[in-house]
Amino acid sequence: MNDPENKPPAEGQLAESTDPAELRARLNTETARIEWQALAPHFARGVVVVVSPELDLVEVAAAFVENDKASVSEWMESDKLERASDDDARGWSESDKELWAVVVAPWVLVQDRA
Repeated sequence: MNDPENKPPAEGQLAESTDPAELRARLNTETARIEWQALAPHFARGVVVVVSPELDLVEVAAAFVENDKASVSEWMESDKLERASDDDARGWSESDKELWAVVVAPWVLVQDRA
């Protein structure tokens, strides 16, 4: 475990050291379903971002890693990407919702693909 070759890349290093296809493949393997109970602490920290079902979760995550401000701004302006609200949290809690998620530190991107 102390092998320096097994350390995760430093922030921003992933985008610099990986071609776009490799980045997307890696992010795809890092997506997982997450239940509200596991998501709640991240919501409390204010780092949960809701991705519209019409967007590709992996593409959005890649845009975050690649610091693609134009795409992220466009999605935010069109309400396809936004921080999770109290209403979101209440709904997820009441229905014990399971969402697709990927972590792009410090953010946790979630998507309802029901």
